[in-house]
Amino acid sequence: MLRSKKFFQILLVFVAASFGLVTIFAGGRVLAGADPGYIVFLPLLIFNTVMGVIYVVAALVIWRSIDHGKQVAAIIFGINLLVLGGIAYLAATGSAIAVDSLRAMLLRTFVWCMLFLVLVRMSRQHRKARL
Repeated sequence: MLRSKKFFQILLVFVAASFGLVTIFAGGRVLAGADPGYIVFLPLLIFNTVMGVIYVVAALVIWRSIDHGKQVAAIIFGINLLVLGGIAYLAATGSAIAVDSLRAMLLRTFVWCMLFLVLVRMSRQHRKARL
């Protein structure tokens, strides 16, 4: 049981850190002048690049504590969900938001929702094991 818990914790750390590093790399390239092939909504690009750094920090928190990682994942999921709602609204009202940006934000929100849900389950199992 302990080995599988540690395996899943390491897997979550890997997913969060990898996702963060890819986000930093992709955002950094566009901020440095690379053309992504679609209209860039600069506030969203900056937000996502900063969040990439936060994803890497969150991976470190998950590594140190499942309970604290769960809290950080919940916050990240909530922030991403709010931003997704905001850009969906902007796109629906005619603002220049690329469909690719909406899809990427949906993916980010989904990934952090899944990380949060797995951490919730792991936290519950950890509590039961201590009782």
